[in-house]
Amino acid sequence: MTNPAALSSFDIRVLPKVSLHDHLDGGLRPGTIVELAEAAGHTLPSTDPVALGEWFRESANSGSLVRYLETFDHTIAVMQTREGLTRVAREFVEDLVEDGVVYAEVRWAPEQHLRGGLSLDEAVEAVQAGLEEGVADAEANGHLIQAGQLITAMRHGDRGMEIAELAVRHRDRGAVGFDIAGAEDGFPPSRFKDAFTYLAEQMFPVTVHAGEAAGVESIVDALVHGRALRLGHGVRIAEDIEVDFEDEAAPDAGDDTSVGMVTLGDVAGWVRDRGIPLEICPSSNLQTGAVESFGEDIESHPIDLLYQTGFIVTVNTDNRLMSGVSLTDEFELLVETFDYDLDDILELTMNAVNAAFLPLEERAVLAGYITEGFNRARG
Repeated sequence: MTNPAALSSFDIRVLPKVSLHDHLDGGLRPGTIVELAEAAGHTLPSTDPVALGEWFRESANSGSLVRYLETFDHTIAVMQTREGLTRVAREFVEDLVEDGVVYAEVRWAPEQHLRGGLSLDEAVEAVQAGLEEGVADAEANGHLIQAGQLITAMRHGDRGMEIAELAVRHRDRGAVGFDIAGAEDGFPPSRFKDAFTYLAEQMFPVTVHAGEAAGVESIVDALVHGRALRLGHGVRIAEDIEVDFEDEAAPDAGDDTSVGMVTLGDVAGWVRDRGIPLEICPSSNLQTGAVESFGEDIESHPIDLLYQTGFIVTVNTDNRLMSGVSLTDEFELLVETFDYDLDDILELTMNAVNAAFLPLEERAVLAGYITEGFNRARG
């Protein structure tokens, strides 16, 4: 174990990181929103970038996922042209590089960006152009980063198969996976079971938002009908875990889902034992009320329970604009709250490497690169 105090001797920002759950329309720069809104004739709550950034953070900090999602009306409104999408994607990569991210999966829903006349394929191509520009600029400045698209269908829409086919069509042109997002409660993955079957037949990887606004039943649906390889958030899997701090008796020898004073339910045991990764976004989870049954502050967030119990936990930002955070900020929050050290940060990062929608050989190269970066940080 690394002494947590040693973390103060260097900037966590310099550590190579992996970002698996980061929404394109939730990571715009306030100044870019102002400029694009003026060109599009879209009215904003404020045209001052600083004040606008504060508005997004305050509006998102309501404890309601529905209210949180309403803030996207403004970001999506300025992402309706090829130029706008390309610029946002390029700047997205630039900001990730600044944060020390070396591999990122950028999720977004093309069906929400067609008001300006773009087709689905043109929208995907515009975002890919921006990602590639950002990657090329980073390389020219001595930084390495790889970025892919997670093509997303909106849960309340009826375009699941169409978006699934779009994702597969672009699998060799930037698309690395598929997702469904939006209002989780009331819109289960089973609505898109035909699309998920098609994706499985095409051997195309899937992550599903589940266990955020809805509970364990939503996670089951994501695993059964969504055939999810990862769970977007998935944090409410902790509702299927019992923690007994008073009973010090040894667990039943025949109960292989008991670990000390922690007992896993059937669903939690399945997710943990089969290594299904959780894309946990600590700050966002507090803002949206995803973990309100556990408490209202970061100290009560179940991420540490899940990590210590052996779940494959990955750390993510969700929406950097709305939460006002970077991946560095999220790791610093965990270090401060749970006394995580450099070894913990490396393990959480390696969890993300192994969960990435990359071929095994590329994950091995990425793991080596990240290990070298952490070794340099150790001195």
